[in-house]
Amino acid sequence: MQGWPVARAGMVIGLLGGSFDPAHAGHAHITREALKRFGLDRVWWLVSPGNPLKPRGPAPLAERMAQARAVMRHPRVVISDLEARMGTRLTADTLQGLQARYPGVRFVWLMGADNLAQFHRWDRWQWIMTHVPVGVLARPGAGVRGRTSRAAQSFAGARVPGALAETLGRQAAPAWCFVDVPMVDLSSTEIRARGDWRRPGG
Repeated sequence: MQGWPVARAGMVIGLLGGSFDPAHAGHAHITREALKRFGLDRVWWLVSPGNPLKPRGPAPLAERMAQARAVMRHPRVVISDLEARMGTRLTADTLQGLQARYPGVRFVWLMGADNLAQFHRWDRWQWIMTHVPVGVLARPGAGVRGRTSRAAQSFAGARVPGALAETLGRQAAPAWCFVDVPMVDLSSTEIRARGDWRRPGG
């Protein structure tokens, strides 16, 4: 699979998906924290062609990929356009495609606590929870909505204690772990609002 990331059976790969419109230091920071806290061998950024939950399309994929590579320079992080290659936009479809193409590789879905709070709105969210471990990252004191969300309550029995976070990728799904991390206070929305990132027609 020329141009696709390389992974061997037995590796634990964290997946950080999003539109990255634009990628910024906050994304890079939580990626480094995820590598450390969840004991991951690699993290792949899945720069999405578009987010089905957002009404307005993002900047062109090539521009977002270039910005992501400029922001995230780490030997164990891959910036990818895998969803565009596979023709998927929904996380469940992406995960199914990756599991089929990388047999024996253990994937961990990474998300912020804000995403966990509305995770039940995602297409086939329960399938995601039962097929890959999920690592949730939040800034201290800002994760109440995530911890009390419908998804968290539905899978309360599958929660892995923070003290065992490094084992998450070796756990059988459903398994999810919530960790507090120091967080760079940036958001793509704020960057766009300041006019620091141009968008199509902007």
